[in-house]
Amino acid sequence: MTVLNRLAELNLTLPEAPKPAATYVTVRREGDLVYVSGQGPMVGADPVVTGRVGESVTEQQGYDAARLAVLNALAALHDAIGLERIARIVRLTGWVSSANDFYRQHRVVDGASDLLVSLFGENGLHTRCALGVNVLPFNIPVEIELTAAIAP
Repeated sequence: MTVLNRLAELNLTLPEAPKPAATYVTVRREGDLVYVSGQGPMVGADPVVTGRVGESVTEQQGYDAARLAVLNALAALHDAIGLERIARIVRLTGWVSSANDFYRQHRVVDGASDLLVSLFGENGLHTRCALGVNVLPFNIPVEIELTAAIAP
């Protein structure tokens, strides 16, 4: 079963591939690796949720935001090379804009990780870093960066 079929089974669709918001490229291929620039919980150019987790954003809203952010990363991958060419997800980095006394950034970033495992199975398991930060662009609560390996 393809990743696109699994998305459909989960009643999800890929959003339109995101456009860069500044001076960078969204996707860069180097050898058998593909790097996706940080993606947020955006629909087009607009954030669907803003604020800091543990203040105006709940942990569940942060989890959902991470899920949407990784969908945007997958849309960028699909637009650049096609999801069927992805052999495995290698690394995910998640930044969570969070209150000073919020310590569950890893659970927020699980929104992205859980979806990748649902879509790619064992090949969706990845190395990861979940970081708490004070603020992110557009006042989004989470940003996800992804590295994937291309099938030979």
